[in-house]
Amino acid sequence: MDVVASKDRLRAVDLAATVGISVQQVRNYVEQGVLPPVRRTASGYRIFTTEHGRALTVARRLAEGHGWTRTREIMAAVHGGDLPAALAALDAGHAELDRERAEIRRVLGAFETVLAGPPAARPAPRRAARIGEVAALVGVRTSQLRLWEQRELLRPRRTPGTNYRVYDEAELRAAQVIALLRRGAYPFEIIEAVLGELRTTGSPQRVRAELARREQELHARSLRRLRGSAALHDYLRGRDEAGRPTAATRPAGGSCWLGSGT
Repeated sequence: MDVVASKDRLRAVDLAATVGISVQQVRNYVEQGVLPPVRRTASGYRIFTTEHGRALTVARRLAEGHGWTRTREIMAAVHGGDLPAALAALDAGHAELDRERAEIRRVLGAFETVLAGPPAARPAPRRAARIGEVAALVGVRTSQLRLWEQRELLRPRRTPGTNYRVYDEAELRAAQVIALLRRGAYPFEIIEAVLGELRTTGSPQRVRAELARREQELHARSLRRLRGSAALHDYLRGRDEAGRPTAATRPAGGSCWLGSGT
C-alpha cells in the first residue's frame, strides 16, 4: 500500500479554507463522491492530498456552470470509475441549454410574427364582445375559440345568469394573436409562452426585448458551463478509467497547489 508523505498531506481545515467552505462540507463532499475517497491514518484521521484540492477546484468550477446537483452526479461517477455516466450527465447539461436556446428563438420568431401582423381589431367601444363577434373579428369559427379556451389560452368571462362568454379587449387581442400564430403553424406550447409573456408585460416590444436579454444571459451560462467542462477535461486527463489519479498526477512531494476555487 502506498504511503502518502507527510509533506504531501493537507489538513481538512486548509482544504476547506481554499474555497471558503466548512470542514464538515469537505467531509460531505467525500461521502457524496465529489472528492476522491480518502485513506486514514492508523489513528483514524482522514488523509487529504493535493488530489483532493484539484477535485475541489474542478467541482467548484463545474458547479458555476452546471449547478451542484449535476456536479455531484458527474464527480461521483468519475470517482466511482463510471466515466460513461459522467459524460452522459455532462452532455445532458449542454443539451438543456441547446433546447432552451431553441425555445427562445422560436418564441422570438413568434413575436416577430405578432409585431408584423395587422393592427388589432377592436369590438364596439365600451362593450365586451360575445363569442360570435370575436370569431368574426378574428376570422375563425366559434368552435376554435372554445378549443383555445379548453387549452386555457383564452380566458373569457361569463355573464351572470346567462353564462354567456364575453371577451374584453385583452382577450380579443389574445384571440387575434393565437389565430395569427396558428396561421404561421406555431405549436400551442409556443403560443402559450407568447401569451404568458404578453399577459405579464402587455407589450410585444417589451417582451421581445426581455427575450433578447434572456438569450444574452443564456450565452453567459453557456460559457460558464463550457469552462466547467474544460476544467473536468483537464482533471480527467490525470486519471485512469477507474477514476484514480495516474502516476503523473499522484502526490509525490513538492509544493501543494489547490487553485483559487473561483
